[in-house]
Amino acid sequence: MTRPIPSGTGRSSRSRRIAGALLATLACSAALVSCGTGSDSDSDSGASASPRPTAPNESSFTGTAPSALASEAASAVDSARASASAAASSVSAAASGFKASVDAGTARAAAAAKEELKDVKGSGNATSDVAVTGLPTAQTGGLLAVLVAITNKTGQQASYAVQVDFEDSDGKVVETRFVGAEDLDPGERAEPVAISTKPLKPKLTPRLAKAQRY
Repeated sequence: MTRPIPSGTGRSSRSRRIAGALLATLACSAALVSCGTGSDSDSDSGASASPRPTAPNESSFTGTAPSALASEAASAVDSARASASAAASSVSAAASGFKASVDAGTARAAAAAKEELKDVKGSGNATSDVAVTGLPTAQTGGLLAVLVAITNKTGQQASYAVQVDFEDSDGKVVETRFVGAEDLDPGERAEPVAISTKPLKPKLTPRLAKAQRY
């Protein structure tokens, strides 16, 4: 014969099973929350770590050089400018000195030659007694100058007037200079210098234009 189970006892067992299921669910949820929190913590920890620094790309730098290098470069430029200025001054002084030494001895003779040649037609009567030779610029201080060699090839004393033209590459006369020699004895030689006042470039060519014996 089956013994009846009291109704109160069955209800109590069912309540305990439900309560146990709820506790298990809560425990699992807590475990999941705990796992999620741990993962976030690890992520935060990784994000907060500083990455290893890398060298900058110098090719992308802009701006001025460091002051020490800039100062050194400026000093070098100033030194080069000073040297160039000193060299230019030296050349200018040499040119002035050469011209002054030539002018001192030939100014009066040049004026007399110009006067003598103003009425001469053609190349004159003494071109065979005159030769024109260029002088090196190292000797003239950078000026274009020619040595005019005048030799009295006659048998008596004579004076000479000479015209030298400086021509460009097209044969156009750019400048004219006069030199002369007075009272040369037979066979005597004079060597006045004709100096151009034009720049060396474009290059000019000296040419004996006239030579007159008088």
